[in-house]
Amino acid sequence: MTGNLTPWAIALGLSLGPAVSNGLARFAYGLVLPAMQADLAWNYTQAGFLNTANAAGYLAGALLTFGLIDRLGARRLFVLGIVLTPLTLLGSAAFDALALQSLFRVAAGIAGAAIFICGGAMAATLFRDAPASNALAISLYFGGGGLGMILSGTAIPLMLDKVGDAAWPFAWLLLAGLAALAVWPALRAARACPEPARAQVVAVPRLPLLQMAFCVLGYFLFAVGYIVYLTYLVAMMRAGGATPMLVAINWTLLGLGVIAAPFLWRPALSRSGGGGVLALACLATGAATLLPLGADGSTSVLLLSAAVFGLSFFMVPTAVTSFARKNLTEALWGRAVAMFTTVFALGQIIGPILAGRIADVTGSLGQGMAAAGIVLLAGAAVSALQRPLPGTPHATPPTPGSRIPKPPVSRSP
Repeated sequence: MTGNLTPWAIALGLSLGPAVSNGLARFAYGLVLPAMQADLAWNYTQAGFLNTANAAGYLAGALLTFGLIDRLGARRLFVLGIVLTPLTLLGSAAFDALALQSLFRVAAGIAGAAIFICGGAMAATLFRDAPASNALAISLYFGGGGLGMILSGTAIPLMLDKVGDAAWPFAWLLLAGLAALAVWPALRAARACPEPARAQVVAVPRLPLLQMAFCVLGYFLFAVGYIVYLTYLVAMMRAGGATPMLVAINWTLLGLGVIAAPFLWRPALSRSGGGGVLALACLATGAATLLPLGADGSTSVLLLSAAVFGLSFFMVPTAVTSFARKNLTEALWGRAVAMFTTVFALGQIIGPILAGRIADVTGSLGQGMAAAGIVLLAGAAVSALQRPLPGTPHATPPTPGSRIPKPPVSRSP
């Protein structure tokens, strides 16, 4: 028991962080994008720019968090992010100018980075002596993004269909209200969670970036590709004549996949010490991105694509967090998650606007999606080359039939 909450209750409470920062404040833009694009006469490049702005804010937030997490602590930064995010969503509802919209998307990205990094670092402190439970707790934390996707997916497409594209500000108001409801339980979990160890600058070595290079590059390529699918999937479905109900079902299926994924991937996460899980998740998301192309709007193919993507894409940040936990000392966990989030944000900046530009030039949104799928497959190939870092229990592959050793409990110096 930690405080008056069990570790599992803390993990679930912390998971409302990704529900807000990712499910509501970032991914749900894909649901609102077609209505805003139609009402405001945006091309795909302009529409994609809002997610690029959000990713730029995410990068700025990651850099700020990277510099402040050892001074202020993960808990305090998590609290600031979860409180400020609903306000940024209210701002998105208030203005239609692209510049002002971009400003609030940047602000949402800054707050979201603080939530995502610090919540991940806190979730990694749970079940210190039980690697399998620790891996599941981290997975449950990131799986919270699925709850935000389910809530937004079941409401926004049907609402916009009933009231029209011009009602897109009400979609942002709905997202702000849902984010506000998550604040109190997330704060309660954060107060009950152990504070991650803070790095002492003079005593803690730097991150071994060269030894982690394949993992870092694979994560970057994933970020470039995956965000394209979530940004433009609904726009592509609407262009293909999909009904609002199909859009709602598809998006909800994505969210359900995110929630179910930890249980599917738990064995692999608990055993893998290198880039294997990261490679498999990139491969699955790449295949899911390419699957609908050329399927001529087939409902079954769209649903299969959403199911595979939902079951895979949130396992990528889970995989790199687990990699950091198994290969680095505890005092470096916060720095490692911040570094990965910085790399992630750089990829997200590139993906939406590049795919939108490809769509505008070629006249086909499918071409932008195809490019994203190829990038994801490249990320899988690179990640497969990552090996456990020297000196960890996973550095030497076990012999056939032998038990895979458990990682040691990481302690700060």
